[in-house]
Amino acid sequence: MTDKLTGAAGRQHVADAIRRALRSGDLVPGQRLVENDLVESYGATRGAVREALQDLAAEEILEIIPRRGARVRTVSVEEAIQITECRSALEQLCAAKAAERASEAQRTELNRIGAQMRQAVSGGAWDAYSALNQRLHELVVEASGQEVARRHLDRLNGPMVRFQFRLALRPGRPAQSLPQHLAIIDAIVDGDSAAAATAAAAHLGDVIRQLRSSADTPATRDSAHG
Repeated sequence: MTDKLTGAAGRQHVADAIRRALRSGDLVPGQRLVENDLVESYGATRGAVREALQDLAAEEILEIIPRRGARVRTVSVEEAIQITECRSALEQLCAAKAAERASEAQRTELNRIGAQMRQAVSGGAWDAYSALNQRLHELVVEASGQEVARRHLDRLNGPMVRFQFRLALRPGRPAQSLPQHLAIIDAIVDGDSAAAATAAAAHLGDVIRQLRSSADTPATRDSAHG
């Protein structure tokens, strides 16, 4: 019998697996998580599973109900909008700082991501576009060197795990958001901090408008990075 994952490795493995299940729709808001099932599904010890659930509860991805266990926390569209408003302020800061501080290697990677995003849109590779979208947002924060903003963004993004990647998959959305992402990339690569902040604000503002305009549709209830 294969040994089950334990300790920090098991804890991280389970937490990451639950995040992936939320993104893919295998787990849904309000769904109860049974420890025994998680132990078997993810090949981790009960202790590692419990620690992972506690970590995800601290991130507000899950909620722990006394004597009933854990369940996926439901995030309303209005809460998602408020989170995105906060993200916008922080991502504007990070974009501006990235324009000032990004290394040549980071600027090169930003250009590479932009080229790959163009290819993904022209080829209809929506999953690839969504992954590049995520990487772009991460790289802008990395390049900014703004560790306080990074920590706050990590915390804000916790409840949005199920929303992430979904807006980019809506029909027509990649072609709409591509110029917004390219504007962020171009401003950072050019070292124009004001333009970078403006581009980030425009992009997140459009995400908020998308959320508001279709707040009652299933696709929107599963949106995030845009």
